Amino acid sequence: MASSSDVQRVFLQAILSRAIVSEKLAQTLWTKSIDAVNAANPELEIRRPAGRDTWNEFVTKVNQSLDSLDLEFRHLHDEISGTQMYALVNRKGDEIAQMATEYTAAEIAFFKAIIELIMLAPRRSFSVSSTAALREVSAIRPKTNMSKSQAEAVIGSFVAKGWLVKSSHGRYSLSPRSLLELSPYLKTTYPEELIECTICLEIITRGVACPRDNCKTWLHYHCFTNFIRHQKQCPTCRDPWPEDHTDKAFVPIGEDAAREGDDAKRWSRNESSDEDEDEEQYDEDEPDTTQSQAQSQPKTQRAQRARRNEEEDATPVKREKASQPARRSTRK
Repeated sequence: MASSSDVQRVFLQAILSRAIVSEKLAQTLWTKSIDAVNAANPELEIRRPAGRDTWNEFVTKVNQSLDSLDLEFRHLHDEISGTQMYALVNRKGDEIAQMATEYTAAEIAFFKAIIELIMLAPRRSFSVSSTAALREVSAIRPKTNMSKSQAEAVIGSFVAKGWLVKSSHGRYSLSPRSLLELSPYLKTTYPEELIECTICLEIITRGVACPRDNCKTWLHYHCFTNFIRHQKQCPTCRDPWPEDHTDKAFVPIGEDAAREGDDAKRWSRNESSDEDEDEEQYDEDEPDTTQSQAQSQPKTQRAQRARRNEEEDATPVKREKASQPARRSTRK
């Protein structure tokens, strides 16, 4: 016989089958779950939800029942639309546990390698080209015999199942599902690269940054839209802001910050974190002729040059002494 506690079970099954849902769909699934339990046991007469407070109470009860399993029914806002999204999240940050049931160890290692490219992308572009993503097959440890066509199929699966987002320009970035379910992993693995929105304090991989140098103010597009209605200046440095986030004065975060040639090499942590030396990084393949010539000179040549410099510095003193008249001796 069905009981009122079955509402949570039916609801969680519906969430698991969809991976990530909007708040509106989650509330609809809750209502449908109540209807299903009432139909199974008409004597229950469970009331349909009404109001925001009722929904919040239900979410709290769900999380209390999931606490012992290290799971949480968590939400965040879609970075572009601002829609509130919900997903069942594994709170353990030591591994990508959520993916273990649907991918092999090699495919999970491949996914981690792609995440690293995205997180270490220069200028906080938080995206990677398809070419660079496929190149990461060689970075899988232990070595795998995954072919290029197989790697393309796996990446397509990452997109289809909501782990990655592919833009119209063919670049991959983290999806709302990844930001929700893999949040512990991202925070423990990339604490220096990860940034948070100044307004909502959620992870940000798409948005805008304050134009002022050294001002660490970052906003999602939807957070900027809501904020600019009330204030026309940066909440941190107080510099005046344009009212449109597409204004060229703003520093882009996400794919708009990517440049041609970014994916020609694999970025390291030191290179991606040094935002002030981006232009120098593009020239790092060009040899430093001055330094290389200096290093190539034998030590004996450099020592001879140093001695000549010392002799030239001492020459005026010798000349000055030579120009002075010699003193006559007074001894007899």
